[in-house]
Amino acid sequence: TQRGKLCRAPPTPKQTFCQKHGLMFEVVDLRWGVQNAEATNYLTTELCLEEVDRCRKTSVGPAFVALLGDLYGPRPLPTLIEEKEWEALRAQLTARPKDLELVAQRFRRDENAIPPTYVLQAPRAREACGPEEATLTSVLHSGAQEARRLGLISQEQWHRYHRSVIEWEIEQGLLSSENGDQGATVFLREIQDRNKHILEDCALKMVDRLADGCLDTDAQNLLSGLKGRIADTQPGVLKVHHLLWSRDLVNPKNRAHARYLKELSEQFVARANHQVLEHLRELEVARQELGWLYQEIRHHLWQSAEATRTFCGRQELLAQLGRRLRQSDGKPHTPLVLSGPPGVGKTALLCKLAEQMPGLLGHRTVTVLRLLGTSQMSSDTRSLLKGICFQVCLAYGLPLPPAQVLGAHTRVVQFFQILLHTVSCRNFESLVLLLDSMDDLDVAHHTRRVPWLPLTCPPRVHLILSACSGQRGVLNTMRQMVADPGAYWEVKPLSGNLGQEMIQLLLVAARRTLTPVQRDLLWASLPECGHPGRLRLAFEEARKWASFSVPAPLATTAEEATHQLCTRLEQTHGQLLVGHVLGYIVSSRYGLSEAELKDVLSLDDEVLQAVYRDWTPPSKELLRFPPLLWVRLRRDLGYCLARRPVDGFTLLAISHRQLVEVVRERYLSGPERAKRHSVLADFFSGAWSQGTKKLITLPLVGKPLNLDRKVAPQPLWFSDAVANVRKLKELPYHLLHSGRWEELKREVLGSMSWITCRGISGDIEDLLDDFNLCAPYLDCPEVSLVHEALQLCRPAVELRGMERSLLYTELLARLSFFATSHKALVGPLCQQAQSWFRVCPHPVLVPLGGFLQPPGGPLRATLTGCHKGITAMAWGVEEMLLVIGTQDGMVAVWDMEEQQVIHILTGHTGEVRCVKVFANGTLAVSASKDHTLRLWNLLSGQEKFTIWDGGSKTPTEPQIWSLHVDEANKVIYSTSGSQINAWNLETAELVFCILGDASDPWMCTAVFASQARLMAVSQGRVVSVWSSATGKPQGKQCLSSIREGSPACAVSVQKQGKLVTGFSNGSISLVSSEGDRLLEKLPDAAGFLVISEDESLLAAGFGRCVRIFLADSQGFQRFTATDLQHEDTVQTAVFGPKNNLIVTGSLDALIQVWSLSEQGTLLHVLEGVGAPVSLLARGGALVASASWQSSSFKVWDLADAQKPQESAPFLDRTGLTAVSHNGSYVYFPKIGDKNKVTIWDLAEGEEQDVLDTSNEIRCLEVAEQSKLLFTGLVSGTVLVFPLNSRQDVMCIPPPEAQKAINCMSLSKAEDHLAIAYDNIVLVLDISPGDPCPVIDGPTYTFYTQLPETISSVAVLRDYRVVYGMMNGDLFLYECANSKVFPLEAHRSRVSCVEVSHEERLAVSGSEEDLLCLWDLQGCKWKFEMSYTSSYCRGVQCACFSKDDKYVFAGLKDRSIIVWSVLDGTLLAVQFVHAVVNRIIPTSNGFIAPTRHGYLIRERFQCPSSRASQQDPLKNFKKAVWMVKSRQREELAAGAGAPQDLGSESTQENESKSNKRSQVCLI
Repeated sequence: TQRGKLCRAPPTPKQTFCQKHGLMFEVVDLRWGVQNAEATNYLTTELCLEEVDRCRKTSVGPAFVALLGDLYGPRPLPTLIEEKEWEALRAQLTARPKDLELVAQRFRRDENAIPPTYVLQAPRAREACGPEEATLTSVLHSGAQEARRLGLISQEQWHRYHRSVIEWEIEQGLLSSENGDQGATVFLREIQDRNKHILEDCALKMVDRLADGCLDTDAQNLLSGLKGRIADTQPGVLKVHHLLWSRDLVNPKNRAHARYLKELSEQFVARANHQVLEHLRELEVARQELGWLYQEIRHHLWQSAEATRTFCGRQELLAQLGRRLRQSDGKPHTPLVLSGPPGVGKTALLCKLAEQMPGLLGHRTVTVLRLLGTSQMSSDTRSLLKGICFQVCLAYGLPLPPAQVLGAHTRVVQFFQILLHTVSCRNFESLVLLLDSMDDLDVAHHTRRVPWLPLTCPPRVHLILSACSGQRGVLNTMRQMVADPGAYWEVKPLSGNLGQEMIQLLLVAARRTLTPVQRDLLWASLPECGHPGRLRLAFEEARKWASFSVPAPLATTAEEATHQLCTRLEQTHGQLLVGHVLGYIVSSRYGLSEAELKDVLSLDDEVLQAVYRDWTPPSKELLRFPPLLWVRLRRDLGYCLARRPVDGFTLLAISHRQLVEVVRERYLSGPERAKRHSVLADFFSGAWSQGTKKLITLPLVGKPLNLDRKVAPQPLWFSDAVANVRKLKELPYHLLHSGRWEELKREVLGSMSWITCRGISGDIEDLLDDFNLCAPYLDCPEVSLVHEALQLCRPAVELRGMERSLLYTELLARLSFFATSHKALVGPLCQQAQSWFRVCPHPVLVPLGGFLQPPGGPLRATLTGCHKGITAMAWGVEEMLLVIGTQDGMVAVWDMEEQQVIHILTGHTGEVRCVKVFANGTLAVSASKDHTLRLWNLLSGQEKFTIWDGGSKTPTEPQIWSLHVDEANKVIYSTSGSQINAWNLETAELVFCILGDASDPWMCTAVFASQARLMAVSQGRVVSVWSSATGKPQGKQCLSSIREGSPACAVSVQKQGKLVTGFSNGSISLVSSEGDRLLEKLPDAAGFLVISEDESLLAAGFGRCVRIFLADSQGFQRFTATDLQHEDTVQTAVFGPKNNLIVTGSLDALIQVWSLSEQGTLLHVLEGVGAPVSLLARGGALVASASWQSSSFKVWDLADAQKPQESAPFLDRTGLTAVSHNGSYVYFPKIGDKNKVTIWDLAEGEEQDVLDTSNEIRCLEVAEQSKLLFTGLVSGTVLVFPLNSRQDVMCIPPPEAQKAINCMSLSKAEDHLAIAYDNIVLVLDISPGDPCPVIDGPTYTFYTQLPETISSVAVLRDYRVVYGMMNGDLFLYECANSKVFPLEAHRSRVSCVEVSHEERLAVSGSEEDLLCLWDLQGCKWKFEMSYTSSYCRGVQCACFSKDDKYVFAGLKDRSIIVWSVLDGTLLAVQFVHAVVNRIIPTSNGFIAPTRHGYLIRERFQCPSSRASQQDPLKNFKKAVWMVKSRQREELAAGAGAPQDLGSESTQENESKSNKRSQVCLI
């Protein structure tokens, strides 16, 4: 009854408690759900003891619970009797021939055991189970009693014949262990006055009875002894319950009994919880910082020891491998790959090689071994490389990988490859990486290459892999990558003799042998078989043979043997049970725990109907799969099951690939596969948990039953900090493969709860993995939108870390554009995000619409490397490779299909200046400041040769690097200063060298292959021509068309045989061997020249502009009427694939896409990587953009750049934006003509009108209430446009002629306008009028009397003006009294000044990262807030909220912050990917136009109580935040404890002394 109560009790409280601590809760009761005969037979007892032992080894906390009452229980016979013990018993039975005959019939001698044993045989007939079993028990009891009396057997041996099942279990689980009290509990029920009623029938039901119904006094005595032993040895585990005698005591309806059961359940839960917490506390104390790594290393060492325990043979192969390692130790070499069919012994060989490594390469050799797929950390590339990097760094005393590296898979790959080169350069200990079973890594889906695999190992670094040979293996992929046949070593089967030796070793280890007949049969079944996998299967069969058994012949092949194994299991356990159990394990994504498997089987109606075919389940309320049936099957599966540590759990998997294939063939063909996945999906979704009942019809019942299956609940979160990782990893996989795609889209891919849980518990890569998994199956545009939106989130996650509000903001701000047009998935996703924001307990900025770059745009990827800035880029389009050169001399090769680094090419010691890719994208040559050229094989990653090209020794000589590759003639031409070299592309030999005049170095060179000419233009404008084959001079002349300036850039026109050269004076000349001609005179120095692929278009960059030319018979003529303009110097450009586009990049960090088919219409303004765009490179329709200041680069798809957009952004590049009509219209200078103002209708996404100002615009302001637009011009004039009409334009003239306006400001009531020039401020009045407001004044004019110019201004309604200067000075000026009050200065240009709506406070921001809050009454700062980001500093704009409680500020690091005016607390930080031009408060938040062309519209939500406020910078990387409070400084100074202002870190009021510090340094 007690067992039933505990088993039937709702598992939720205990299960929930364990799940909250990241644990699984599993009740193991092997007697539940089976017939009594099965529950008490000798095999079940053995299995129970094995389960007790398993629980003690694996359980965290409670491991063993015993319910002890007045029943001692059945006493099973021993299943095995050793030979000496048998002889002692036999001697006592000699005088009783019948008894001896009975024992001899039931026990047979097995001489295959070492030493020989006597094995109990099952009864031959069902009727023999009763009297004969009792007689046999009695005979053995008496024999053992007599043998013990004579001293022939020990007390322990005697006990084996008398112990009951429950004593065996208590002995195993409690008394025999040194720490038996840990995790054990014994509940003892004592019934008062029971002995007075012992002879009553109701009492006899509760005690042991003999066959005749009398009390079994021996059993009762043994029970008393057991209770006494527990009380004496382990009193702490004993929980005693005293009950009063009652005739119906064991009736659950008895109130006293029901109360007892309730107390028992509560006590069990409390005790178990206590045990869990105690154990977790011990683990926390013992936990090491890198415990996960040490656990991983121990796991693979243990697996290695097991694999080599019976290793034999292979000595010659080991010796050959050893020689190869020693020979290649001191030079670059390819990895070694061991290949062979599954089960041939590759794992054992690799493990044996790891053992021998110190003897091969020295005792200080560092060996890293990973048996892939056997643990969580070795199952996917990211985890594998992370573990290897940590282990290698620790072994060599190198810095561990930083968090920035671990945050992105591509950087982990780069760190790994750089680490190998770092270890090699130490020139000390060798490093050997052994990776077994590459097929079990998540690289199997890569068809082209294994991106992370280094194809060339540097000296003293060795990489040894193993892979299965076969059609579908990863081996074929590796053969395409590593072409060297010497890298591949075939592992062949053992010889027949070695195969027999292996089986003999296995038998000895198992303490077994075989009879001669059995041995002959075994060898006959394995003729000359040396396949270790097949031998192991044969051994597993042979070890079960007793000496008296006659085995059936074995299969001859591994596949046949595996089928034979399945057939034997089916005969013992039933085909349906075997097929479903193995099917579930194979169908699982990463394996199943035993608790999960039993839950899944409890949901499988087919299995339950087969199990309960001959008997009914023990409960009318619940239905479960009997655990005993699984334990029996698990025992027979034996070594075929592998146990793998995954996510803190031990999961079961099939250990042999051959068995996996057979299981798929036998049990998962046709619809069966989908059925298995569907049941697994039901389990991991929690569809039938939490008391939800499931219908089933059992054979013996005949009608549907609605029963609770008592399976574990599956919430996404077990607690605030513990996610249901198993559900997150398994459910998408099973929904996908069961065909439940709508449910997959609804519950996973379209669920914000799922997305945030998956992201926070893992990382952005895990989220993207789920979408990548589903992408080949789901043809759903909405899923693609969500997928791409998550990809666009990467930069924010890398900056800020994965955080819940970040994910909600990113997705809502990107997908809101599609919410109404995509209602199936995107719309509900946005609604879920909005619902979460409504109940968010922390201060948060809530997007009210889309304002981040939406999916479907041109951005393909943002990628970051472990190197310094990028200085060179080139595409290998045929192989989809992008080669980049860096400032630190590194060359990285990216696979742009996989978006991963495949090679880190090291060797250069100086900045890489040029990279050229050729030979159909398979070869590249790089030139560096170290004066070397290096030729690389991009497919293998090997360096073919290095050339030292000399170069200039004169430090003052201009260093110009250029490369030309002539594939037809196999020559590389390199230019460096005053030297031109030609090198043979195959031999690296010097073909010729041309030395010039060091005082007149060559600035531009070109090779014209069709004319066999080499041409160069020197700094002094001298053109020289040589033969490109021999280097012999063919002519020399001075340029006639250019009289001044030096060459700055050039591009060759191969078809015309001419060199287009740009000069420092702006001239562009067309140069040939016959002469030269002036092509164009640009307004500024030529910065670069680029030509289209077909040489029909030419682009010349100068200053902030790009001019386009069209080829004609004379050379080139101007193509576009107007130049293409940026806001800063243009650095680079590239033409589109069809010449209909040109992409330009400039110092303003923006990339602009122009349509040439529409005469230079601007299509897109794209944000670079937050640094000047210095490089653009096109490969097909893809364009890569990079900067020498950043290690990141972006890849854009020009095909998507021409598609119509869901929401067209306004194309402003100046940042001079103004907004009216509550964000309906945006005003900005027109692109290409800053004398005009574009009015952009945000609702329609198009230009509505254009206002002509006749002069360049410097600033814009909108009076929202008066509906006026103020335009400040470079001429000093302010033009005022009424927004509701275009008729009356007012003009405010400048105080002095041609004085440019710096900034303007309106008062909060819009009744005053301040206009600031360099050192003059005008204050004008605005009053209502008809038909439009009247502007009077200037009412006041004042001069700053300072040499510095004004950078920002704000005006108050009482004619006070706050203005900031370029040098950081800040002043408050009272116009009415002509008084100026200096405020404490910033340290750099004051970028913004804003006053509060009540005009008591002001906020100022500067470019050095400081925000100050000012009390305008006392002219003192109230709070100073300093925010520093590692890559960008400074404040762009700021404003007060409408209620003046908060300050919203836009920073130059592309984030927006919210600051509390009350106490200076940083409330929220939001990364918005673009610089915010200005912030305009609304009733509940703000609107803000950005450089991306979107209008941010957000609500700020701040709970009234912020006691549980999370740190807004908690996950921000590379950010420092400091706040100073004047009030606290003054209080501290008054108390005599001056603070160190440089480290001031708090800003709370006295009433909030317990508030956390606002300093966050990450």
